[in-house]
Amino acid sequence: MLQELFPDAKTVGLLYCSAEANSQYQVDTIKAFLEEKGYSCEYYAFSDSNDLSAVVTEAANTVDVIYVPTDNTAASNTEIINNICQPAGVPVVAGEEGICAGCGVATLSISYYDLGVATGKMAAKILTGEADISTMPIEYAPNFTKKYNAANCEALDIKIPEGYEAIAAE
Repeated sequence: MLQELFPDAKTVGLLYCSAEANSQYQVDTIKAFLEEKGYSCEYYAFSDSNDLSAVVTEAANTVDVIYVPTDNTAASNTEIINNICQPAGVPVVAGEEGICAGCGVATLSISYYDLGVATGKMAAKILTGEADISTMPIEYAPNFTKKYNAANCEALDIKIPEGYEAIAAE
């Protein structure tokens, strides 16, 4: 998605809350992937919403694109992120649709309904004895959709290629 939307980008800022272990795992995973693709990645960790503004400002002054994983603190503070990144002309790629709707330009979205169905099927296998939870393989969301935030893309003059679906405005 980064290569498709921002072919000239070289540096990616990984913005996340250091108090959330799930966010650390996500940025570590995406950092390895992006570096393999030739990007330079920098961590921009904030400990809570109090230092978010300073960290986002530093990132926006340094990188070409910012990536925000599915991070609860970032999700609660998308307006702060957007109010810094948009005037700086720095696009945000988000780990999920809600964050993208608040401050992002694009995301690879999953259906939480479909994920719930898959989880329910896994639970049923465990409850009926068809599967052992300790040896059961991890399953992932069955479908992904490329989505974009039309308002943020327009503000940043980003042209979205075919194959993306606009996030419904609230």
